[in-house]
Amino acid sequence: MGASIAEGGFDDDEEFAEAHEINVTPFIDVMLVLLIIFMVAAPLSTVDLPIELPTSSATPLKRPDKPTYLSIKPDLSLAIGEDTVKRDALIVTLDGIPDLGKDHPIFIRADRSVPYGELMNVMELLRQGGFTKYKLVALEAVPPAGAAGQPDAAAKP
Repeated sequence: MGASIAEGGFDDDEEFAEAHEINVTPFIDVMLVLLIIFMVAAPLSTVDLPIELPTSSATPLKRPDKPTYLSIKPDLSLAIGEDTVKRDALIVTLDGIPDLGKDHPIFIRADRSVPYGELMNVMELLRQGGFTKYKLVALEAVPPAGAAGQPDAAAKP
């Protein structure tokens, strides 16, 4: 709470008058912290489809500025970004995306429950449409506890 000294002189008999102003400094501090949090979190939430990706121990590659994600959902439906697309309209939809050339890589996200044959069918659809550069997306594998930097226990003599 803010307080200010009364306009008149300062006497011991007078009490401090209350200031009826809002202190906005903490409000601005909170707003700046929230702005920074959202600026950092916004690029991380590019695709919000509930897909359980398999894990991989491969070295992660550099992420492009504007990736194009093709997702295969557990019900075998397709989605570009977050928009559901029918299989027969997949190539037409990809051709309609601005700044997406045939040489631009497409990142394929497939749920863990999607059969391998379905994944291959989607990759064949892309190949037939002229999109020959695609990459498979997976989660990074976490090494088991105690396995980091230690040789396999079965390899010991």
